[in-house]
Amino acid sequence: MKIKILKIFTFFVCLFAIQPNLYSKSGIERSGDILLVLIPVTSFGTTYLVDDEVGRGEFYKSFLLNGSITTALKYGVKANRPDGSGEDSFPSAHTSITFQSASFIHKRYGLNYALPFYIASSYVGWSRVDSKKHYTRDVVVGGLIGSLSSFYFTSTYKNLAIVPTFTTNSIGLEVGLKW
Repeated sequence: MKIKILKIFTFFVCLFAIQPNLYSKSGIERSGDILLVLIPVTSFGTTYLVDDEVGRGEFYKSFLLNGSITTALKYGVKANRPDGSGEDSFPSAHTSITFQSASFIHKRYGLNYALPFYIASSYVGWSRVDSKKHYTRDVVVGGLIGSLSSFYFTSTYKNLAIVPTFTTNSIGLEVGLKW
């Protein structure tokens, strides 16, 4: 039990450590920053709520892959932010983190549970563009990196998955059932 509490505490500390000063921002930017913490904490916390140790491990893997790719691109590409505050605009870490968490819920527990997470993650992306911290391309690519990292590592819980599919000619849903 103590180890679980320590892991949760460490996770919270890591997320809050990446947060800049929330008090010097606009309400939209601040709310996006708060969701940056709440979405992954809720997503990860769900694995404890349903006692899903396998899902917890999958969340760790996708979170680390997402963070590694996002960080490597941020410091490799060196794209200027719209407000001129730095050269780490591409891709948006806010959207990669929130979409990784939303996609984890989607792939692991189902689309119905993930819809509020996707809506909140989209708001986070919009808040980054609105606050002139990112261009639209930054948040779109961040969202894709986050989503793909979760879809790569996450298996379905209770043997059922509903996954969006995209091809050059169509958009649809794929329903999978494990026997």
